[in-house]
Amino acid sequence: MKYASCRGSVRDQTFEDVLFSGYASDGGMFVPESIPQLSREAIESWSKLPYKEIVKNIISLFVSEEELPKDHLNGLVEKALSRFEHPQIVSVAALKDGLNILELFHGVTAAFKDLGISVLAQLLEHYLNKRQQHVTIVVVTSGDTGSAALEAMRGLKWVDIICCLPRGRTSRIQELQMTTVIEDNVHVYRVDGTSDDIDKHVRPLFTDKEFAQTHRLMSVNSVNWVRIMVQIAHYFHAYYQMCGDCNDEVNIIVPTGGCGNITAGYIAQMMGLPIKLTSTTNHNDVVHNLLQRGDFLLTDIKPSIAPAMDIGNPYNFQRIFYYLSGKNGELVKELLEKFESGEKVQIPDDLFKKLKLLISSQAVDDDQIKLAMKKCFHENSYLLCPHTATAVSCFYDNHDRYKKRTICIATASPVKFREAVLAAGLVPMETDAIKQLSCLATKFIDLEATDDCNAILRSKIVKLSTSN
Repeated sequence: MKYASCRGSVRDQTFEDVLFSGYASDGGMFVPESIPQLSREAIESWSKLPYKEIVKNIISLFVSEEELPKDHLNGLVEKALSRFEHPQIVSVAALKDGLNILELFHGVTAAFKDLGISVLAQLLEHYLNKRQQHVTIVVVTSGDTGSAALEAMRGLKWVDIICCLPRGRTSRIQELQMTTVIEDNVHVYRVDGTSDDIDKHVRPLFTDKEFAQTHRLMSVNSVNWVRIMVQIAHYFHAYYQMCGDCNDEVNIIVPTGGCGNITAGYIAQMMGLPIKLTSTTNHNDVVHNLLQRGDFLLTDIKPSIAPAMDIGNPYNFQRIFYYLSGKNGELVKELLEKFESGEKVQIPDDLFKKLKLLISSQAVDDDQIKLAMKKCFHENSYLLCPHTATAVSCFYDNHDRYKKRTICIATASPVKFREAVLAAGLVPMETDAIKQLSCLATKFIDLEATDDCNAILRSKIVKLSTSN
């Protein structure tokens, strides 16, 4: 399996190449040059497998045994998923009136990002031990990615990790999960602005090919293909939980921010999995407008009670455009460069028609999020996080459409979002681990909007690189 940038200028990359990458030098993201196709018989043969085995099978389709022998792969996945509190790792809550919740939040930081990043960290350590080489990871987070990345990478011998979070725009728990990680290889910056604002400072670090290669930069955001690859397993597992005999389609409703999760679902569709996808956003509805009207316009972020979805640049969508356009990297480059410059883009009609057939959407505002949280709790004694509530709100609003074989993806535990739970008029949950966070020492640096963030990060990266 080889990989290419979805903007067309970089090709013939190995899995190891893309593991150690962020954005490609042409500004694109890496994708497999071909998507494995599974027969119905092959899909049925996985139906009784536990989640871990599905992850192993998915990875083996995208990484050759020459690059990663099967026994090494099995050991890495086993170790990566050994710290999840639920014995099945991923579980399903079957609630009233056909509402099903795929719980992806049983990892250490209580968010679905733990699944992909835990596997990525083990793959990274495996290859770095072979290389005997230091890397610097740069992470931009709207909330959950940062804490999952820091937890997975803390104390690793060959890694320094820089995490940039939008100050005041995450939940208090999310911020504490990052600022209380005080290992020497962890460097946290609280930046004035949105995660999209921060990304504008960070992306040039990766597109500066000489700088990125010299200082061995890499990303563990969903820019990194490994994150998408592991998330494909969520959709197979969800399908089998809802349709064990594999004889029908399953509707999967996906809370959407940077579009990594919905991209993984789209690739699962391409592989032959019979699922229908619905993307839900909060009131930052760039993706909803794209899927409803074909309009693609970079917009200012309005803070919501679902902060991890406060994203105006759904950067993973370029991967979907690449495959929908027949791997037309030039078209993807043209569309995305216009979009990123602030120009309103109208998706070509043939591309939009294909997109509409594959993914539907709904935007959900704060009031609707709170209503869904209240309804779900009152009917089921089941507390939702505000992001998951966007999917559940869509389910409630379209019950006739979704009454058969439908599952909503739960991206995080409600314990991380005390503010949103209180706003919904409900009583927050607390675990011992969450209670202890406020008692721990913190370590971070504040950057202001007036600071030259790109220059400050460059200087830090050079210092880390030259000292290792």
